[in-house]
Amino acid sequence: MDEVTRHHPRQRVIIACDVEGSTSRTNPAKAALRSDMYDLLEETLRACGIPEEVWAPFHDRGDGAMLLLRPHDDVPKTLLLDTFVPMMTERLSAHSATYPGRSFRLRVAIHSGEVHFDRRGVFGADIDLTFRLLNSRDLKRRLRETGAPLVLAVSDYIHRAVISHGYDGIDGRTFERAICLQVGGQRHDGWIQVPSAPAADLYSA
Repeated sequence: MDEVTRHHPRQRVIIACDVEGSTSRTNPAKAALRSDMYDLLEETLRACGIPEEVWAPFHDRGDGAMLLLRPHDDVPKTLLLDTFVPMMTERLSAHSATYPGRSFRLRVAIHSGEVHFDRRGVFGADIDLTFRLLNSRDLKRRLRETGAPLVLAVSDYIHRAVISHGYDGIDGRTFERAICLQVGGQRHDGWIQVPSAPAADLYSA
């Protein structure tokens, strides 16, 4: 049995993000963009009360990032949809208003599944699916069509397990089944949302 097959997968929530149009920017501009992106992500995670030991470290993607959340009773998946995504949306909007020369917009994808780790990084079918959602032409088109700072894609699993149950703060009517992928010979649907920013008192702490 080789090194890979000896290792069992670990369950993680997978969050991936990508900056719109980063290839058109100069290298110094990309450096500032990356710094701002990571700052906003870290600030929002902490403001949501997600402990750093649950989410550190980030996995760098050049013009984006991937975040793996370890299972934790105090960090339900609902928290990502009713708090983290709206707060990130608001913070991106505020950043663009404060620093118009350094504004940027994000595509974000959220999935949950099994992840493998080796000495070079992370991999697995659920990682592949997350990035197929993130890079789908449907999600890219939706960002082009809106003035919103962020668009979100979630897997069909996230929709079935969380969104479809009508938990407080998550409006299933704002999600549209708009992505159809073939990954590993299997069909996978994805759902797209253009999130609204939260009320000002949501993250007053």
